[in-house]
Formats: sequence, structure tokens, C-alpha cells
Amino acid sequence: MNQQQALDTSGRVIAGWNPEQEDHWDSGIAWRTLTVTTFSMIFAFCTWFLVSAIAAQLNGIGFSLSKSQLYWLTAIPGLSGGLIRLVYMFLPPIVGTRKLVGWTSVLLLIPMLGWYFALGNPSTPYGTLLLLSFLCGIGGGCFSGYMPSTGYFFPKRLSGTALNLQAGVGNLGMSFVQMLAPWLMGWALLGSTVMTPQHGPNGPVWVTNVAIFFVPWLIVAAIVAFLTLKDVPVKASVKQQLDIFGNSNTWLMTLEYIMTFGLFSGISAQFGLLINDNFGATSQFAEQGLSNLPVGAAYAFLGPLIGSLVRVAWGPLCDRFGGGIWTFVSGVGMAVTLGIAAIFLNPSTPSDFTPFLWAMLAMFVFAGIGNASTFKQLPMIMPKRQSGGAIGFTGGMAAFGPFFCGVALTALSAATFFWVCVGYCVICSIIAWVRYAGPHAPFKDTRAGLPNQPSQH
Repeated sequence: MNQQQALDTSGRVIAGWNPEQEDHWDSGIAWRTLTVTTFSMIFAFCTWFLVSAIAAQLNGIGFSLSKSQLYWLTAIPGLSGGLIRLVYMFLPPIVGTRKLVGWTSVLLLIPMLGWYFALGNPSTPYGTLLLLSFLCGIGGGCFSGYMPSTGYFFPKRLSGTALNLQAGVGNLGMSFVQMLAPWLMGWALLGSTVMTPQHGPNGPVWVTNVAIFFVPWLIVAAIVAFLTLKDVPVKASVKQQLDIFGNSNTWLMTLEYIMTFGLFSGISAQFGLLINDNFGATSQFAEQGLSNLPVGAAYAFLGPLIGSLVRVAWGPLCDRFGGGIWTFVSGVGMAVTLGIAAIFLNPSTPSDFTPFLWAMLAMFVFAGIGNASTFKQLPMIMPKRQSGGAIGFTGGMAAFGPFFCGVALTALSAATFFWVCVGYCVICSIIAWVRYAGPHAPFKDTRAGLPNQPSQH
């Protein structure tokens, strides 16, 4: 960017923009961009987790899907979300913030409206349902475009606060749709008789409500984005952006973010099932005829809720103390809490659920800390343009978490899977200390930046 050109915010593309210089930065535009993009991201994540919120009701309203088919319906958004992130990571400097957020909000209408009509017709082919599940991945994929795009608008000193406020509040969409879905399915939305109620095992339900409820909000997000957002003059072709793969920090920080967000999102998606299989309705205790067992659905929303709120809260702390030390704390904390949880995944009594639950809630806290710290580190330890692409790539890799955690839990026992995760967290903690947090770490980020930054390669 040309730092000598005067700041001009009158057009769609801002001239003379440089957040590191106060006279070339407009905080109002930066925070407005964050607000509008975050608003869209909330409903994007609702779209991503839509299928997980309605899958349990499908057979009850007339569909005839096997357990395997239901598993793939809920797993496919995780797979497509990761793949789509690998596309979105290149878009911010090519498309610009305004079109990126506006058109993404429009694209999200496709799976929402598609599921609305599909749910009203139990004879909808399974292939169509799979396609709609795949399209829900747009909601997870856009994260890798939204985050680096917003990063262009803030100076490094505020990057932790800004990016983690956006990511944390946006991530709440995962918990929001899971909490809201049972309530929406229980009544005729606005007295609507367009769709007649479907008959579930416990009476009439309106499963179609879950998808159609979000449509007006996505339309509002698109309109506001097109009318209020601007672009900054950061341009790069796909070929130019590929230089992030020559930077070793891209790969090492990807490992760290897979630890924090990959395990966080993957285990969050499986949390209810883990509870049911080990302590609840499908556990050995249910087979023994015991009652008052925990219900997984009652706890499923806690993972994304806790992790997202902690991510928001820790952004300012990462700005103050640097991200590297908090990534190390996160890794150690996740290793310890996952290890404790693993001990109770071969329960001998239903009372083992209580220490398992507390260990998992603590794990989600540490994961939230790590999600905040890694996104503070990237803008600090990498060049401005590279940091955007690296944020997109690391987010893309971690987005496969829900898919691969689900696959792993079908191949391994839950306890074995957790011990594997413990080992991975230990490795990532060592990397975090040696590379980013320890007294001799070469890429130890601080609030002021990296005064003695070594070669990036």
C-alpha cells in the first residue's frame, strides 16, 4: 500500500489505507467492518451446524434413513467446510471485503431454503439431502475469507481483540442453532400455515422452522454488507499468495490451530454422542436398566458456547501479553484435561459422568484460549499480506475437525482417541514453547511487535 497517499474513504475502495499509521487509518470504518462481518458470520455458522441440529428429527417426520446415512449427513458439512475454506483463503485480496461478505450471505440462502423445502417432503431423495449438507459447508468455509479480510482493517496492536471478537461471536452460531432448534420446532412460526406440522414421535413438530427462521437475517446481512462495507487496496493473485507455503510459520501454526479449533469443533460436534454412548441412553448403564442417566442433547451446546465466549474474552489478554504464551498454556491445559476425561471414558458407575463433564468443560476453556492466541500470533509473526492467507489456510485445515473426529471415533474407542489427542497436544505444546513462548523463542510475539525478527523460512 502507498503510505504517502492521503487517506480517502469516500469511495468503495479506500485510498491511502495503512492501519499502522494513525493518519492513514479510520477506526470507525474498521469497527463497522468487524460488526457487519461478524453479524453475517453468526448466521454462517448457524448454516454450518444446521444439519446437526435437525438430523435427529428426520426419521421421526417420515424419512427412512439408516444410522450410516444420518452420520454422513451430519459429517459432510465438516468435510465441505474444510474444502471450501481452502478456496475462501484466496478471495479477500481478489474479491474485496464488500463483495465477499455480501455475496456469501446470499449464497447461504441456498442451503437454508433448500432444507426448508426438503424437510417438507419426506420423499426427498437422499442424494439431494447430501448435496444440501455439502452446501451447508459454505457457512464454515467463509471463515477463512472473513477473518483475513477483517484483519486488513486493524493495526497489529488490536489484531487479537478484533479477530477473536469476530471469531468468538461468530462461532456462537454453532451453539445458537443447537439451542434454538428444539424451541423453533415446537410451534407454528408466526402462526404460519404455509407448511403443515409434521407428526413426530411426541406429537406435531415444525422442523422446517429451523431453516426458514434464518432466511430473513441472511437477507439483512447481505443488504447491509453491500450498502455499508468498503474495500482496502490489498491485492494479490492466487499465485502470489502461494508464497505462504514457503514460510515455516504457516505449517507450525496450522498444527497449533488444529489442536485448538480442530479438536474443539470436532469434539463439540461429538460431545452429545460421547455422553450418550458412555453414560446415557446407549451406554452399558442403560442396558443394565438404570434410570436418570444423562442426556447428551442437554449438554451438546456447552462446548461451542464455552469455547466461543472464552475466545472473545481472551482477545484483549493476547493483545496485552502476546499470543505465544497463551498457546502454550492452552496446549498444556488441553493435554491435562483430555487425559483426565480419558480416565473416565471407561466408567464403572454413572457417577463417573460428573468428573468427565468437568474435565471436558475445562478442556473447552483451554481450547478457547488457544483459539484466541493463535489468531493473535499470525498477524504478529508474518508479513501483513501473508498473515491473511495463513489465517485462511490454518482455519481451513482445522475446519476438517468435525469430520475427522467423527471418523476417528468410529474406528477407535473414545478413551483411545482421547489419549491420541493428549499426545498431539503435548507435541504442539513443545512446539509452542520452543518456537513462540520460551525465553529464547525466535518468534516470540509482543504487543509492540517483533523487534528482533529472524528469517521467516
